[in-house]
Amino acid sequence: MTGVVLGLLAGLGLWLVVDRVAAMRRPDFEARVLRHLPDLPHTGLRPDLPRRGVVDELLGPVMRGAARRLESVAGGSASITRRLQRADLDLSLADFRVQQVVWGLTAFAVTTVGALLVASRAPGRAVPLAVLCAVAFVTGVLLRENRLTAQVRRHERAVLTELPAVAELMALAVAAGEGPVAALERVVGRSRGALAGELTRVLAEVRTGAPVARALDDWSRRTGLAPVARFANGLAVALERGTPLADVMHAQAGDVREAQRRELIESGARREVFMMVPVVFLVLPTTVMFAFRPKTE
Repeated sequence: MTGVVLGLLAGLGLWLVVDRVAAMRRPDFEARVLRHLPDLPHTGLRPDLPRRGVVDELLGPVMRGAARRLESVAGGSASITRRLQRADLDLSLADFRVQQVVWGLTAFAVTTVGALLVASRAPGRAVPLAVLCAVAFVTGVLLRENRLTAQVRRHERAVLTELPAVAELMALAVAAGEGPVAALERVVGRSRGALAGELTRVLAEVRTGAPVARALDDWSRRTGLAPVARFANGLAVALERGTPLADVMHAQAGDVREAQRRELIESGARREVFMMVPVVFLVLPTTVMFAFRPKTE
């Protein structure tokens, strides 16, 4: 009778595991429909589109479920969405959460391997090692978010570097007789970089029927840089009120170059302070030590 009961319990547990795995692998209605629409524009539903791969077919529903649980626990979706827009990444919030889960699982797996090696020699440390593995998972999740912040800084730095040249090119195109939209298309078509990608999005909104001023206002609200916001606002005001666009572009380029010059001077002043650290804490103590060291015959 004991064997029968144990067999029934084992069979029931196995059936529950199989049923749960099948439910986790079953795609929802949106995923079944969106997989047949590869040309669908990037929307909030786009991350649920399954990738064409065996690994994703097996682990995709599990990873998306873990990403939803992480979203419910971590929160901060508005801040992350804002940073994804500022970094100009073709990722949605769901995609980013999946990447956070992957980073956390990678850190957890690496830490678990080391923990198992240590636990095989010292079984009494199992509980602290388990806590360390959990901390490694959280650290991996936070590292992906820090990586996103670094991507935002790098993208904004590239945009500021390219802004004066793009403004001068637009001023030359407008002075040659082209309209604002035509000048923007010419500059974007012959430019490569972070700012060109931002302007490509603005042109895409204009081609879909949005007014140029509204597309520029949306770009101004989306960006996190004051010079870029002034550039977009100045361009929108020039288009609405008939201000000479070439003069506005030249003035914008001059303002950005002046701001970059001030930032370079401030950075140089900060680096001078950092350069004093090895002098004060390394060179000066060594000099004093040799000065007061007693002479030996």
